[in-house]
Amino acid sequence: MRQRKYFAIFLSLIGGALLLIANVEPTSEANAAKSKLNVKNLEVDEFFKNHDGTFVLRDMKNEKTFVYNNERANQQFAPQSTFKVPNSLIGLQVGAVKDEYHIKYWDGVERELAVWNQDHTLGSAMRNSVVWYYQAMARDIGGNRMEKWVQDISYGNEDISGGIDQFWLSSSLKISPKEQAEFMETLYKENLPFDKDIMKTVKRIMIQKEGDHYTLYGKTGQGSGLGWYVGFIETENQAYSFAANIAGTSTDAKNITMGILKKYYLMTE
Repeated sequence: MRQRKYFAIFLSLIGGALLLIANVEPTSEANAAKSKLNVKNLEVDEFFKNHDGTFVLRDMKNEKTFVYNNERANQQFAPQSTFKVPNSLIGLQVGAVKDEYHIKYWDGVERELAVWNQDHTLGSAMRNSVVWYYQAMARDIGGNRMEKWVQDISYGNEDISGGIDQFWLSSSLKISPKEQAEFMETLYKENLPFDKDIMKTVKRIMIQKEGDHYTLYGKTGQGSGLGWYVGFIETENQAYSFAANIAGTSTDAKNITMGILKKYYLMTE
């Protein structure tokens, strides 16, 4: 009887220990993940072994900015197709397009990507980065209105002199990675001078990936040996804007961003 009693006590102690471990481990992991961002500089050298580049991560809740390669982060570059984000906001605000379902019809000209050679809505043009759609919308917006809005939102150097359907494509308009991250933060917080429903629409068509605990919003840009990936990520209790800029492709910039977000536990499955 005494042996049975001791054995029962032993099992009870083992069960309690296992329960304690089960309760402690997730907390420890969560704390470890949280502490990853309590640094002065991003520790992301491994992601830039094959690329000259920069990465800006903005903690929008605590108003902290983490930067890899500060010199490049402050240098202005052509926004390329990342300008599709402000272009969408402006186009919707002035009525150049009605909503995310507004169709523009393909002109029959064969372009380099097969997916471009068809009719598109604003939403599909954003997802597939359809240059001709946004060029047509920019022409509908017009030079005067475009210039006013680019100035109103303080977008980069605000220079659209390179032509109404070319100024963002390796041309006159320039913006730095830090400015990109700041612009994305302002969009996320809906503090831009656009109607609220318009900002919500543009954020919706920027969604790239959704997990159980996060939603990733972003836009690529590429041209003249330059790759961009900009946007923001929203988790259950955090939100960060970001900008990756590299000497390379937009695919590389996006892959680098995803790797960094996973390293810092912002993207989890």
